Amino acid sequence: MKLITLDWFIIGGFFLIVLIISIVASKSAGKSKEEYFLAGKSMPWWLLGVSMVATTFSADTPNLVTGFVRESGVAKNWAWWSFLITGMITVFIYARLWRRSGILTDLEFYELRYSGKAASFLRGFRALYLGIFFNCLIMGSVTLAAIKISSILFGLSPLHTVIIASTIVAVYSALGGIKGVIWTDFFQFSIALLGAIYAAYVSLSQPEVGGLKGLLVNDAVIGKLDIVPDFSNTSVLISMFIIPLAVQWWSVWYPGAEPGGGGYIAQRMLAAKNEKHAVGATLFFNFAHYALRPWPWIIVALASLVLFPDLESIKQAFPEINDQYLGNDIAYPVMLTLLSPGWLGLVLASLIAAYMSTISTHLNWGSSYIVNDFYQRFLKPEATEKEMVLVGRASTVVLMLVAGLLSLTVLENATQAFNILLLSGAGTGAIFLLRWFWWRINAWTEIVGMIVATINAFVLVLVVPEGALGNDYIDDFTMKLLIATGVTSVVWIATTLFTKPESEETLKKFVDLIRPSFGWKKFSYERSSFGNSILSVFLGAIGVYSALFGIGNVVYGNLLLGFGLLVIATLSMVQVLNWMKK
Repeated sequence: MKLITLDWFIIGGFFLIVLIISIVASKSAGKSKEEYFLAGKSMPWWLLGVSMVATTFSADTPNLVTGFVRESGVAKNWAWWSFLITGMITVFIYARLWRRSGILTDLEFYELRYSGKAASFLRGFRALYLGIFFNCLIMGSVTLAAIKISSILFGLSPLHTVIIASTIVAVYSALGGIKGVIWTDFFQFSIALLGAIYAAYVSLSQPEVGGLKGLLVNDAVIGKLDIVPDFSNTSVLISMFIIPLAVQWWSVWYPGAEPGGGGYIAQRMLAAKNEKHAVGATLFFNFAHYALRPWPWIIVALASLVLFPDLESIKQAFPEINDQYLGNDIAYPVMLTLLSPGWLGLVLASLIAAYMSTISTHLNWGSSYIVNDFYQRFLKPEATEKEMVLVGRASTVVLMLVAGLLSLTVLENATQAFNILLLSGAGTGAIFLLRWFWWRINAWTEIVGMIVATINAFVLVLVVPEGALGNDYIDDFTMKLLIATGVTSVVWIATTLFTKPESEETLKKFVDLIRPSFGWKKFSYERSSFGNSILSVFLGAIGVYSALFGIGNVVYGNLLLGFGLLVIATLSMVQVLNWMKK
């Protein structure tokens, strides 16, 4: 695909701005590990909120949504829309608790809530397990999306794509630390969102599509439009709607939607100026993540069904695509080939921005685990601040190399990576929700839960034959998720009840610092209203879902219903904001 001078000028200008931001941020980032990983705990809510959204606005997310829509329709997105419930719980219950803890990484929590060798092992092991294995799997799936996009738009080989992308992101991430990442996220998000909207506009402008009206009545699209699954189709209803809403949101640990917060979401909350900024950041993130972003991608995905109804039609149009990467998720970059010169540079810059914002966050997050929770904690407690920053920068480069190798050798499509991540954390989510409030949970609860969940994922993915567990009511993957959740939950609950709780001294120190609003009846302290928090969760979820479906119905031409839902969304969010001020 040919790029004109203007395209290259836009892309070059984008890289120049990112480099300048990183260089400026590097001056303060190198002072200490707190500056490098938490920006001195001085970030405002609006900047952190945009950074969270930019991180999840990754290069593989449009591909993932496109794959969902092409395979199973719009309703398949409940696989991730259901995580909004987790997000609202994080906003109104856990954000204040995380910021109140004063820790550097969420893994430090283990030696705050638990004690002894088990707590130390848990912190060190998860630093490597999450910081390297989980983290690199995520970055590998994002880099896989970059490979597919560049093969379509630039004709680059997978190896060349990985080398170029890895070098650029590793350099600017290592330089600026989290402050550089957050400020470049702010810049990159606006470009990424504008590019997604324009891609949707171009898709609708194709003669074969016939605009929005023509798209919605096309035979290839009509069966994919339902936002909520058809209630008469029991199998689809259970797998796509009931299970995600009833089980998945609380049971699964998934990066960016961790029950109770965690990972890079916790890192942003810990970097906030204070508790109110932590709450405001996570609220903005959840609204923008679930309500504002999905529909441009969905429109492109639906239009792709008109122009490229199956994989064979994509292969015929782009015979150079490697069969390893030929899947429904590749339809998104295929649709971008329709862009005209000039605008192409902007959309390519938006995709580069989406890729870089996600990878840079994961690099800094993973590096914080390696430095704070493994290197300093177990290898060199006396390490100087500058030494730890140096180790952080070096580990950033190593993590990028591992992620690149995974994208080249293991992963094949975005849905595959999504499913692996869900199964690897199935059944452990409830632990992360309850450990703040139930005194009985101890370090062995988390150790056993983590081990059993990993074994379950290994057996269900690699040993159980594909399709062996599906039936007329529940598809194969949903059955695997239910089995993994059930087995892991039974084992960790039994472990909790048959092992000793943490010492009274450890529990009291935790309660005195965190002051949870619920549980811990054996300790006396001033509590905030837990009932108000639950009501805020409920109203916040109504507001965001109403906005999501309101925008969708406006797109579908159901204007009365759409604007009615948007009014409900507005009233709900106004009330929530009023409660937050009190």
